Amino acid sequence: MVSPSARAARPAYKCIECGYAPPRWLGRCPECQSWGSVEQSGSAASVRASTVAGPVTTAATPVTALSILPAAAQPTGVGELDRVLGGGLVPGVVVLLAGEPGVGKSTLLLEVAKQWTVDGKGRALVVSGEESVGQIRLRAERIGARHNQLFLAAENDLSAALGQVEAVSPTLLIIDSVQTIRCGATEGTDGGVSQVRTVAAALSAVAKRRDLPTILVGHVTKDGSIAGPRTLEHLVDVVLSFEGERHSALRLLRATKNRFGNAEEVGCFALEETGIVGVPDPSAMFVSSQRAPVPGTCLTVAMEGTRPLVAEVQALVNETSGGPARRAVSGLDSSRVALVQAVVERHAGLRLSDRDLFAATVGGVRITEPAADLAIALAIASARLDKALPGRVIAIGEVGLSGELRRVRGLSRRIAEASRLGYHTIIVPPDGSPANGPTRTEASGPAGSGSDATDVREVATLAAALAALLG
Repeated sequence: MVSPSARAARPAYKCIECGYAPPRWLGRCPECQSWGSVEQSGSAASVRASTVAGPVTTAATPVTALSILPAAAQPTGVGELDRVLGGGLVPGVVVLLAGEPGVGKSTLLLEVAKQWTVDGKGRALVVSGEESVGQIRLRAERIGARHNQLFLAAENDLSAALGQVEAVSPTLLIIDSVQTIRCGATEGTDGGVSQVRTVAAALSAVAKRRDLPTILVGHVTKDGSIAGPRTLEHLVDVVLSFEGERHSALRLLRATKNRFGNAEEVGCFALEETGIVGVPDPSAMFVSSQRAPVPGTCLTVAMEGTRPLVAEVQALVNETSGGPARRAVSGLDSSRVALVQAVVERHAGLRLSDRDLFAATVGGVRITEPAADLAIALAIASARLDKALPGRVIAIGEVGLSGELRRVRGLSRRIAEASRLGYHTIIVPPDGSPANGPTRTEASGPAGSGSDATDVREVATLAAALAALLG
């Protein structure tokens, strides 16, 4: 029988991710299913300590007496990155850049370090725990990152990395990656929860104390989330996600957290032999070079953050060669494609359940918003009828289950982008364009007739859109 004193001294355990307190240590939390997140929280019979007021580190200052100039963002020299950050790097900011292996994180940050030194902003220090200095030097040679103010170091120990900061005194610090740096005073495996939390907290404290912009590279798990504890994202000021298909040159930089700017901005990059370059006008990458209209294609305007992008949706409908009909989707939300397919079959009278259906986007862009529903529906109908849509036509709108078209956000910016690129016939839902937006005209001729005026056609239902464009 266990005595009361023994029960009082028994250690307690707690999940640092969700707060669940299991009776014993577990490798995986049964509540949130996180691995390695259960840690000992001390004695179960802990004594509550009283908290008293102590000396302050810095006196409180009226907000009107503080200047915003020392906290102004400094451009990195990489325009697409500055767009996502909200203008550049704020002194003392800690940025977490996560992405899959091979997507180009290290190449992008080496380009940032090069531009930082070329622009005369001081020294840039790149500390790598994954590669040797020679390997980084080869990449720097390939992308032209050669400057006497760009310093490279290979360290796996936190104290050694901090020693490099003291010796170099950089104005920009890049750690590649936070999971490969280890603190000798903290128990736990390399890249584990306790190690990552300790290293990130120490680097964040140094960044705040020295007003040193710091960029941490983070690994991702199989499901695409950032590896390590959830507290890692709370410790940093900005969380960026670098995405891209392995077989595509397109790379998208998204902000999931930004204390100093808009968290909805998206940066576009292209992976080339000489490195990663920004793409300020990426719409051309998402439209095929086929000039003559072909069945099964339709253009739309997607919104990536606040940026409108003209994208092409393609569909292919074939007769099923025995067995159940096949469905394959690339670059689109499969559930939305299935929903649009059902609406087309019900309200357009086109039988699709006994045919193979394939839908995809061009250029590797991924579209998940409902604004592409109308383009998907028109592409499917065009492929089913084997009849091409008129050229230079843009379709924007959400399709409801009853066949009606619904307005979407940012329609004026979508129409302006389509008109800028020469698409003058735009199909939109009713009342989808504000009064101060592009001119809305009545349909006076066949779609895609080439008129210079922007012809914004309001269509209430999917059946009406199909009748207007496919007869």
